[in-house]
Amino acid sequence: MSVDLGFWNGIAERYAALPVRDEDAYARTLDRVAHYLTPEQDVLELGAGTGTTAVKLAGQVKSITATDLAPAMLAIADQRAAEAAVDNLTTQVAVAQDAPEGPFDVILAMNLLHLLPDLTADLAAIAARLPDGGLFISKTPSLGEARVIKRMIMTAMVSVMQWVGKAPKTVSFLTTATLEQMIQDAGFEVVEVGDYPVSTPGRFVVARKISSVD
Repeated sequence: MSVDLGFWNGIAERYAALPVRDEDAYARTLDRVAHYLTPEQDVLELGAGTGTTAVKLAGQVKSITATDLAPAMLAIADQRAAEAAVDNLTTQVAVAQDAPEGPFDVILAMNLLHLLPDLTADLAAIAARLPDGGLFISKTPSLGEARVIKRMIMTAMVSVMQWVGKAPKTVSFLTTATLEQMIQDAGFEVVEVGDYPVSTPGRFVVARKISSVD
């Protein structure tokens, strides 16, 4: 499924134990996502990891399907859902291009898009799983917005970490402009943006599907 499958399976337990890096930014992100959710919606989350976000949002929607390429991540998500007595959350091993077809009312991709080796194809797959008017909500580290020196340092650090198996094989240094243009090119209109956090922005984008994409 992915050259990164072993990496994510291998770090699942450590990943689950990590604290939220920026609690204020995470809380702001959840608040903005919740603004667009209703009890009638069926939601798909791509790259759900250990299920933290899916569990927090499940009570606000009809159903949420949490997908990830790593079974070890989703095993933890299942455990967290059970501990929180969440009964409308299901998990499935999948990536965007083989995710359940839906259609879904909302698709989430939080801290995922910069890790995808074929973002254009994945955005097309996301669009195909939404009806016209459906929402795609994402947050993506815009590493390409860093100043030149900082970006060079980050690029070198990522390369070294990839070489020793401490980082996934794909890490894209997207700018906010590139990210938003790619989302629009997939058949969406951008209806809200924000940076949570502001520095090396975690670009939050809410986009509405406006047309079917072949």
